[in-house]
Amino acid sequence: MDTRPAPAPGAFDHRIAVFDSDDGFLAAALPFLAEGLAAPDEPSPVAIAAPRKLDLLRDALGGDAGRVRCVPHTDWYTGSAANAVAQGAGYLAAHAGPGGRIRLLMEPVWGGRAGRSVRESAEWIRYEALTNLLFAPFPTTALCAYDVRVAGPAVVAAARRAHPDTDVYEDPVRLAAELDAVPLPAPPADAHRLAPPDADAVQAWAVARGLPVAEAELFATAVAETAAFLGPLTGAALLWGEPPACVCELRAARRVDDPLAGFVPPPATAPQPGQGLWYARQVCAYVDVRDDAAGAAVRLQYA
Repeated sequence: MDTRPAPAPGAFDHRIAVFDSDDGFLAAALPFLAEGLAAPDEPSPVAIAAPRKLDLLRDALGGDAGRVRCVPHTDWYTGSAANAVAQGAGYLAAHAGPGGRIRLLMEPVWGGRAGRSVRESAEWIRYEALTNLLFAPFPTTALCAYDVRVAGPAVVAAARRAHPDTDVYEDPVRLAAELDAVPLPAPPADAHRLAPPDADAVQAWAVARGLPVAEAELFATAVAETAAFLGPLTGAALLWGEPPACVCELRAARRVDDPLAGFVPPPATAPQPGQGLWYARQVCAYVDVRDDAAGAAVRLQYA
């Protein structure tokens, strides 16, 4: 019997399934997908998982396999956690039923990018937490699949705190604040100083460091978009790092004070100039925002 409290009508229903075997995966996934197949006003449910798990699903679904859209998770999660927000928003806009109604079985690539470092995993936990706010108005139901054999117990414990159907659920804003409480490494003493951070000058610096021209242009535009978002800057921009991990840090007197800054999808989710911090998050591997008594520091790392 399902004892979870029912979500409010029209609200995002964000669930987690933790398992340590193939049978455990199927025990969680099959009833969830069956809900979607039985819903008269929903499009076909979507299963986003490792290819081997998709094969298990197809075998178990039998004649219903063709009614479930199966997507290898490396085809869905192709970039950063912020890119996954854009992917989800774009898919809902194009394929969901009335108001965003659809069921998504989702397994991030914990055996790949999402699990490649503590820092990367933290960004994916942030993504899990903030989806509760970003998709709150939509009647979408997502079941996040966590295979302990792949993700590991530490990641699973953190992910449980980002899902409302657990007994350790944490307010998304508080969880994001915990992640931001981790101090960033100090900039190197020989960081290049640039005032103002003109996009052409940033691009020239990145190209001189060895970043390909097209990528240097993306990085420079991300810096310019972030500077425009922050408003008046204090001090010079700091630039350092070896390509592709070029880094720029900007400081402003104004605090950001918004954990969703740069995560709320604009009308056009594809990155384009004029999108501010959204553009930066879509283009850069990491965008770290730290508020303090002096204002805010934003650090962008291209890759």
